[in-house]
Amino acid sequence: MGFVKFLGTAGARFVTIKQLRASGGIWLSHKGVNLIIDPGPGSIVRCNVSRPKLDPCSLDAIILTHKHLDHSGDTNIMIEAMTEGRFKKKGALFAPADALEDKIILDYLKDSVEKITVLKKGKFSIRDIQFEAPIKNLHSAPTYGLKFYLDNEVVSFVSDSKFFEGIISAYKDSTLLVLNVVFYQRREEFDHLCLEDAIKIVKEIKPKKAIFTHFGMSILKAKPRVLEQKIKEELKIDIKFAYDGLTQEIPF
Repeated sequence: MGFVKFLGTAGARFVTIKQLRASGGIWLSHKGVNLIIDPGPGSIVRCNVSRPKLDPCSLDAIILTHKHLDHSGDTNIMIEAMTEGRFKKKGALFAPADALEDKIILDYLKDSVEKITVLKKGKFSIRDIQFEAPIKNLHSAPTYGLKFYLDNEVVSFVSDSKFFEGIISAYKDSTLLVLNVVFYQRREEFDHLCLEDAIKIVKEIKPKKAIFTHFGMSILKAKPRVLEQKIKEELKIDIKFAYDGLTQEIPF
């Protein structure tokens, strides 16, 4: 019926700048509705080299959880693709108010999008898909996670945030939980989850599946495959560390 595909798993500046992991965002498809979340640098390329190929012209919506470049760098070219070279007024764009005010979206493209909606705490829809931004994250720019209600599944993307207890209550009904895990160890000066935080969240929420993504340099140096195996063996928790191109089928 649908799938989630990771077009990139890069987090933070230097993994993105050096493209140690791709930064193309996450593609979600369900019952013929296609959308992309956080199309960072190289998103258009990752769509076209994907196997099977993903057609950006088939997009129904683009969602930015926040304005930072690793999440928004390819937004304009993806809008141009979604609107088929601006020859068709179609599709939806969701982004926090400051992303729109900061001209993350070029002015000449705005008229080609059928609907532009400010992303904030609340409920939204894209054709037959219902989704929610349940709580504002703790991050250096206004940032919102997303919960998609897909038949019997609740597919959630927490996006960038410092840990706070509200994450657990906001996403407690998630059946698939995707967490951005930038740091191997906590760094109090940055508003990002570390591995310890992410494991705590998964333990509390107990989703059917948990996927970690958006890795910074310290996670890559610790080797995600090794960490995944260690967590499974020592903590008995089934957590997947995403890789570029990972596809998760829905339902699962």
